[in-house]
Amino acid sequence: MGVLHDAMTPKRSVPPRSTRQRQAVLSALHARGAFTSARDLHEALEADGVAIGLTTVYRALHVLNRTGRVDVIREKTGERLYRPRPEDGHRHYLVCRACGLSKVVEADAVERWAENVAEATGFAEVEHTVELTGVCGDCRVGPAARDSAG
Repeated sequence: MGVLHDAMTPKRSVPPRSTRQRQAVLSALHARGAFTSARDLHEALEADGVAIGLTTVYRALHVLNRTGRVDVIREKTGERLYRPRPEDGHRHYLVCRACGLSKVVEADAVERWAENVAEATGFAEVEHTVELTGVCGDCRVGPAARDSAG
């Protein structure tokens, strides 16, 4: 799983207009809490009686990502997973390759490095990708060991 984050998320001079569908997608993301795929989000929206197409969900997530409203990670299969971005900016996550558990990690050094590289090279709107994956303690121990311990 790769983690996709913008060091300096480009902001449009005129924010995209809020739509009913985009609000429904964002509300559903908040309700789920954890990282979720567009397809799973679409199924949850339909189960809640929201009439929305899968393509519309993808489009809404794309806009929410470009405007800094969601964090995105990439599963080992390449599928993107989304979750609402906190108000104070994007996060970096350490993601379990076995179960998908994600933990926020402190990454101030990465942010400073990206800003310094941008300044030193004269580049603007620099984006970065940081991939932090591992195997969490529960998965490392394994289900059989957890069952016998409990």
